Amino acid sequence: MFSLRLARHLNKSTGLIFGSGLRCISSFQVGDTAELSKVFSAEDVRTFSELSLDYNPLHLDEEYAKTSRFGRCVVHGVLMNGLISGVLGTKLPGNGSIFISQSINFPAPLFVGEPVTAKVEILKIDRSRVTCSTVCIATERDKVVMDGTVELFVPRRPSNS
Repeated sequence: MFSLRLARHLNKSTGLIFGSGLRCISSFQVGDTAELSKVFSAEDVRTFSELSLDYNPLHLDEEYAKTSRFGRCVVHGVLMNGLISGVLGTKLPGNGSIFISQSINFPAPLFVGEPVTAKVEILKIDRSRVTCSTVCIATERDKVVMDGTVELFVPRRPSNS
């Protein structure tokens, strides 16, 4: 058995710490779970629109959204999917993991200002690949607003850094 060395690297331009908590594939088990929660504000949605160049009024214009089938502004699905990326990149599997593929469904909208929880569960571990189920739930409505699966590469052994 080997010990996991926790490296801490400070990115001088952002002040963020990278490498702390690096885990290798042998530290995971099928059934492991992790989650993050957030409320996406109108400002978050506006910022994402500027970054993605997706200015669909369904996300940004309350008056327009009132006339839609949803009746109010909805959060971009890909912005919501960013929470899944947050769970995968920081909690489970965590640092060092990287997306290979993803399948996403959006069975219901997430409304601007609505709390959402992103959850990940490990379904399968095969060599340096991990397959996880993903789900986002609008917590106040207890409604699934996104679900799917993701496959990731995960370090097979700890980094020497």
